[in-house]
This record gives sequence, C-alpha cells and structure tokens, in this order.
Amino acid sequence: MTGTAGKALAEAISTFLFVFSIIGAINSKSPLTPLAIGLALTVLVYAAGHISGAHLNPAVSFGALIRGAIGVTDFVAYIVAQFIGGALAALASFAVWPHADKATEIQVGPAFLVEALFTLALVWVVLNVATSKDNDNNSFYGLAIGGTVFVGAVSVGGISGGGFNPAVALGLSISGQFAWSNLWLYIVAPLVGAAIAAILFRVLSSNDKKAAA
Repeated sequence: MTGTAGKALAEAISTFLFVFSIIGAINSKSPLTPLAIGLALTVLVYAAGHISGAHLNPAVSFGALIRGAIGVTDFVAYIVAQFIGGALAALASFAVWPHADKATEIQVGPAFLVEALFTLALVWVVLNVATSKDNDNNSFYGLAIGGTVFVGAVSVGGISGGGFNPAVALGLSISGQFAWSNLWLYIVAPLVGAAIAAILFRVLSSNDKKAAA
C-alpha cells in the first residue's frame, strides 16, 4: 500500500501502539513511566518514519502542514488516522486494565500553558531534526523527539498530565485518565504550540523551503 492511504495506515498503527503503551505505563504506576513513554515514541518514530514521517500526533501534523512539509490531503488523513488509532488503543486497553477510577486533576491556566509550551518544544524539535534540509542525514532524530517528550513528562506531568498530543488525550479520556471536560484544552493548547513552532521555523529558516509531498 502506497501513497496517502499507506501513510495514514502507518500513522494509525503507530499511534495505536503509542497510546496503548502510554496507558500501560500509567497503569504500571512505575516511576519509570515518563521514560517508557519517551522510549515508546522513539522506537515508533524510527519504525514508521520512512513511511509517513511518524507524526503520531495531530499537533505535529499541524506544524508540518504550516511548515509546508505535508499537504492538506495528507494532513486530514493523518489526523483522522491518529485519532482512530488513539481511540482504538484506549478501547483495547479495557481488555487488560480497568477504566481509571479518577481522572488527572488540573488547573486550567497552568495546564494550558505547559501543554502549549511543551508541544511548541516538541514540534520545534521535530521540524528541525526531521524536516530540515540541513539535517537530511540525521540518524538521531528519533532520540531527540522521544527525549523531548520524556523531559516534558518529567517536568510538567504533574501539572497537566503531560499530554502534548490530542490523539493521546482522546485515548486517555476514553480510558479515564483525563477528564472529558478537559479534552478541549488538550486539543487547543497543543495546536497553539504547534502553530507557533512552525511559524518560528519558517521565520528563522526562511531559506529552508520544502514542498509538500
């Protein structure tokens, strides 16, 4: 399978595996949960990067769209696939782990700020290490991307739950870790951060043009 359909399928499968891994890591109640999440993203980025770019995140896809790395058709296919993958992962998790008894408690203002800031950091890293023509031969991009999520989870996980990804937020809302009433925050804040990161990239790397595939 090639073209947009193949790339969307890779996004759906990879996002499914990522969200399922996150739910498992959370249920393990291990202090290594942030590391497990960062490593899961790292290996999946390497696994699917050559097929779709391995966004696994609507915010990353939004940033890539603004940056000019993907077109509108791929963008729509990607985010639909990512949300489907995240939702299916949450539903599959019920066969292994129970629905969370209590959702993460947050304060909207601080949570919105850190979700936007760390998604900005994530998308900024993705655009620079995985889409810049100056890093065409970079073989460490997966570590940079996974490491950013690890740092974010450790730094502000206690403030927002460390979503940085609307597809992950949908999955965690279904599984009960996130409150449905806060889902808007986990969608809007990452998109704001992604847009700022992409605009900054275009301003600071104005000579780094990349036509959408």
